[in-house]
Amino acid sequence: MRTPRLAALELRRFGRGKLPRAALVALLLLPLLYGALYLWSFWDPYGRLDRIPVALVNADRGATVDGKRITAGDDIAERLHASQTFDWREVDAEEARRGVEDGTYYLSLTMPADFSARIASSSGSAPETGALQVRTNDANNYIVGQISRTVFSEVRTAASTRTARTFLDRIFISFSDIHDKTVEAAEGADELSTGIGRAKKGSKDLADGLKEAKEGSGKLSGGLKKLHTGAGELKDGSAQVAEGTKKLAEKVNGTADKVRPFLQDNEKFIGDTARLVADSAAGIRHNLDTLVERAPKTAARAHLAADLLDGVYERRCETPVLPDTACEDLKKAKTGAADVATVADDLNTLIGDVHGDLKTLDTHLATLEKQARQLAERAPHLSEDLDDAAAKINKLNSGAAEVAKGAKALHTGLGSAKKGAVSLDTGVGKLKTGADTLNGGMFKLVDGSGKLAGGLHDGAGKIPDYDQRERDERTDVMADPVRLATQNLHRAPNYGTGFAPYFIPLSLWVGAMVAYMLIPPMNRRALAAGAPAWRIALAGWLPVAAIGVLQSAALMAVLHWAVGLQAVRAAGTVGFLFLVTACFAAIVQWLNARFGAAGRILVLALLMLQLTSAGGTYPVQTSPGFFNALHPYLPMSYVVQALRRLITGGDPGPVWTACAVLVAFTAGALALTALAARRRQVWTLDKLHPELSL
Repeated sequence: MRTPRLAALELRRFGRGKLPRAALVALLLLPLLYGALYLWSFWDPYGRLDRIPVALVNADRGATVDGKRITAGDDIAERLHASQTFDWREVDAEEARRGVEDGTYYLSLTMPADFSARIASSSGSAPETGALQVRTNDANNYIVGQISRTVFSEVRTAASTRTARTFLDRIFISFSDIHDKTVEAAEGADELSTGIGRAKKGSKDLADGLKEAKEGSGKLSGGLKKLHTGAGELKDGSAQVAEGTKKLAEKVNGTADKVRPFLQDNEKFIGDTARLVADSAAGIRHNLDTLVERAPKTAARAHLAADLLDGVYERRCETPVLPDTACEDLKKAKTGAADVATVADDLNTLIGDVHGDLKTLDTHLATLEKQARQLAERAPHLSEDLDDAAAKINKLNSGAAEVAKGAKALHTGLGSAKKGAVSLDTGVGKLKTGADTLNGGMFKLVDGSGKLAGGLHDGAGKIPDYDQRERDERTDVMADPVRLATQNLHRAPNYGTGFAPYFIPLSLWVGAMVAYMLIPPMNRRALAAGAPAWRIALAGWLPVAAIGVLQSAALMAVLHWAVGLQAVRAAGTVGFLFLVTACFAAIVQWLNARFGAAGRILVLALLMLQLTSAGGTYPVQTSPGFFNALHPYLPMSYVVQALRRLITGGDPGPVWTACAVLVAFTAGALALTALAARRRQVWTLDKLHPELSL
């Protein structure tokens, strides 16, 4: 009997009654229990997170910064409600704590009372971080806690970004303020530089003036020193003069008292004598011709008058101890009389010798006449002249005393002035030195102020001055400088699509496993008839492979039209699943054919090993080394990789690799089944009485 007919006979048995038909239907639908129903149950769990009750505690009291009200807690709460990430329920802190503990809420998010204040502090002198408080309870659900960490990380990032925007905006505004102030400072520095330039000129003028003042103060100090010396001499001299005038006044006053009576008594005589001399001189001048005749007589009379005046002068002027002013006049009169006598003698001699010059004689006579008449005129007033002379001497004495007193005061004042002039000269010298230093410093200050002004202008040009639009652009970039530019080459639209490559082969393996619970792995009739081993293997494999094809078609139909699975390569996916079910059927057939009842346990164990090493959920690299070692040697590893490329797209290379691996596993399993069939054709006691029967 041919192999197809043997396979058909196995399938025909399911049409002989209601129970076999029901078993066949159940066998065909069994993969749906593992595939469609399981995928359907969590097809898009992230799309239904808004059904998860979560407690939201908004205790934030808000804050005010620069007159602007900040309510970060209310803003975040509003965005959370709008996001519909969870079923947010605003409660107080106690209810949230109690709800997370007893399972009413899967988790809680608390915004503390100082949340806005801490965020606002970023622009102050003592910035603080704002803390969002999350409370989870893995006893309620571990996955929800994991999801919440991702969600709240996004919330924290959004809140941090907003805070950073506020902080950076203030920084950029500060830049503008600094720029404006720097411009003002640069303008002020320009004015300062101009003023310092003027001050430099003034300092130079001051230095030059102080130089001249130093020279003048030196001269003043030297002059005052000389004046002080001269004033000392003047003081001494004036003191001596005062002392002398005092003695003179005393002597004059004493002598005047003695001479005054004599002058008063002899005024007429002195006057007459003087007039006589004058008249005589006048007569001689008019009578030069008769002079020779009268000369001896005149000489005798002149000698008489001279002797008389000598006697008066001797009595009044030579005998007293102290001289007086009248003596001078008497002396003049005596001298005049002596002169007259001498002249008379000379005239007499001249005339006697007749050798004189008459003109010269006339001149002398004129002089004598003049002097004699003056004496005659003053003779009545000699006592008065004596009183005037005494009064003047007394006045001179008083003046000399005042001069001595003033000279002393002048000497003292000039001494102080000399010291002051020395101090002035020293001070002016210091001022000159300071002015020179100031002048030199002003040169440096001018240079420095110029550099300052230039530096401030350069600095103002380098400090950014952003307008509102530029601030907004830079704030956005700096608040969130790194953005994730995600490019998903072959994106799975939902959770179920991503896990379909894992659960579809699981359901097909279970389908093959259950099929061989109803269909024997080797056709008993062919075994009894002694059919070839390869035919026996194919006869036991084809019915399950055919059922697997139907299972795959039913599973994909339900996943596509009922659940919503959209495969990029739909036809390729279906065709590949036919190969997968054929391979799985061959492997399960061999395990059952070779090991009998124990083979069913091995089928289940092999399923567990494939599920844990295929990398269907987490990357296989995250699994322990044992599963990494098994991964390349089990068919489901290749099936999962190929289905991912077929369902979500991508390089088809892994699909062709998987096809080759599955063909090899199928051929190998069928060959091993044929070998098992060959062994089964030889009956032993173990076959007649098996140790374990399921």
